[in-house]
Amino acid sequence: MTDSSTPDDNGTRIAADTVRFERLLPGPIETVWAWLTESDKRALWLAGGALPGREGEFFQLNFHHASLSPKKAPVPEHLCAMENGVSTTHCLLQFNPPYLLQMSWGENAEEAPSEVTIELKAEGDQVRLILTHCLLSHRVLASVAGGWHAHLAIMTDKFAGVISPSFWPLYETAEKNYRQRFNESLDTND
Repeated sequence: MTDSSTPDDNGTRIAADTVRFERLLPGPIETVWAWLTESDKRALWLAGGALPGREGEFFQLNFHHASLSPKKAPVPEHLCAMENGVSTTHCLLQFNPPYLLQMSWGENAEEAPSEVTIELKAEGDQVRLILTHCLLSHRVLASVAGGWHAHLAIMTDKFAGVISPSFWPLYETAEKNYRQRFNESLDTND
C-alpha cells in the first residue's frame, strides 16, 4: 500500500452489519466536500456521476477502477465483469452541505440496499472525514470494506499529490485483510 495508507487507516467494524472509516484530510471543508459531490473530482478516487437536486431522487455512479491511477494491474478474475467499468444506482437520502452526504448503496443489487453516510468535521486547518457503511450482509462486508479502504487510500493520495498504485492490488490486499480481521473479531451467521 502507499505511505498514506497505514494500519491505523483500517476500517472498524462497529456492528455486525456496519464498517466505519476515518481520514484526516487537508482543509478547508469546502474542498473536501467538492471531492465528494462534484462528479469530475469524485471520479478521480471513486466514481463519476452527477448527484441529484433533491433528497429522495435516484442517480448513477459510474465506476472505472482502471482510471484511478496511471499504474495498471489486471482485474481480479472474479471481478472481470468490472474491467470496462460499471454503473450503479443510488438514492440521495440526506444532503447537508458541507457536512453530511448519505446515499443508498446497491439499489440494483439482488439484496436490499445498504447505506453510506459521509460526515465532514473541521478540525483546525484539517477535515475529519467519517464514512459509515451500514446494513451490509456478512457475505459482502469484507469486500465492501476492502473497496472503501482502497478508494479512500487513493483519495488520500490525491490530496497529498502522490501517484496511487493501481486500484486492484490495493483492493485485493485490503479485502484479504478485512476477511481475516472480521472473521476473528465477530462471528455472524447471516
